[in-house]
Amino acid sequence: MHGATFPPHEWQEYITHPFSDFFSLPWKEFVLEHNRHHASTVDLLQQGEFGWDPEEFQYWLLEWTWRNGKKPFPIHPFGLVLTAALLPLIHFVGLNDTGALFAVEWYFHFPDEGAGGKCNKEFWKKWLPRRAYHSLFVAGLWACVWLLGTWPLGRPLGEGWRFMLTVSCCARFGFSAAWMFITNFTHSHPWNHFLATDPERGWPLLHDTMAFVLGGKHRWNEMLFHDLHHAFPNAVGTLSQRGRFHGWKKVHDASVEVLARGLWKANGDAETQMQKTQRKRSLLMKQSMSESKK
Repeated sequence: MHGATFPPHEWQEYITHPFSDFFSLPWKEFVLEHNRHHASTVDLLQQGEFGWDPEEFQYWLLEWTWRNGKKPFPIHPFGLVLTAALLPLIHFVGLNDTGALFAVEWYFHFPDEGAGGKCNKEFWKKWLPRRAYHSLFVAGLWACVWLLGTWPLGRPLGEGWRFMLTVSCCARFGFSAAWMFITNFTHSHPWNHFLATDPERGWPLLHDTMAFVLGGKHRWNEMLFHDLHHAFPNAVGTLSQRGRFHGWKKVHDASVEVLARGLWKANGDAETQMQKTQRKRSLLMKQSMSESKK
């Protein structure tokens, strides 16, 4: 999703996430919407600070903040728990970057209309054909899944939905879990406050367990330093990818050093909540690293 990570062959654009839903964004627009997410949300805890963030509705359910004014709604904590509990369902039905509802939301916002409210001049020649090709490929894939659930299993053609829904549900569970971590987990106030207590030292078993669940400590770095990633999405890129080439430990220690120096140069404005937690966290982490070297 970051940088110029386009495949060398055009056909490879269709195989990135076709099982995520019955309808989804083409690869290139998937990259575009994620770049929009980074451009509008630089500070993890101030979603949509610089305009519309495609993922803003998910943050609203979890944090009860909105783009206009960025003030929390006066809602009872019990109500907040109810909306947060809806997030697994929201992701399951496709309101995430690779889902159908998200694709519809994006299509209503992009491309921008032309002068005088006219249709974008590239819509019919560029955007519509790209979306049509991707949607046809995805539909063809699910048609194949439907057929696999009929004749090979000795079932009539009309019962292919049984196998297709099974495959879809399994895929949705996986994509939902991934996006909940990437989107909601990393952008939440409770998680960032928890990181400020240096949980790596106080909760080592938790960190080792979560790193194992996610596939390695290089991927867990993504959850620990998502604030760094958001500050420099293209220059730093994904920490998990860097960890594959340089090792998770080297990437981890370098990230701690960057946080200790500060993500942004002081300009006289009051510190944001994320800057305060970063300063507290970096001091504790630097102390832990110094003690471990003794």
